[in-house]
Amino acid sequence: QVQLVESGGGLVQAGNSLRLSCVASGGTITYTRMAWFRQAPGKEREFVAFSWRGVGVRYGDVVKGRFTISRDDAKNTVYLEANTLKPEVAAVYYCAASPTTPNNINNSTRWCIWGQGTQVTVSS
Repeated sequence: QVQLVESGGGLVQAGNSLRLSCVASGGTITYTRMAWFRQAPGKEREFVAFSWRGVGVRYGDVVKGRFTISRDDAKNTVYLEANTLKPEVAAVYYCAASPTTPNNINNSTRWCIWGQGTQVTVSS
């Protein structure tokens, strides 16, 4: 089974840039579908971005053009980047993976493989 490890979170000043990383390791199956979700206290886990290797990407309505998902297949890594951060971005960000496309990529319950998350805190 593949393991996912997120990194890059922490305390970020508002207006600065952010880049999160998710490294996949230990699996024998190629997980070509990767996604980012986020969850703030008292909120549901929200869909942020989706990447299908060699096919394309999709973003959730919550992103509103502020995030970019990309990947480096040679490093088994998917990234999530944002510029000019705002306080409402603060949350725990989770990486997810699947060997096939879930019926509804926006629904977090359709994804079975998750990382432990990396927390993003925004200061003014």
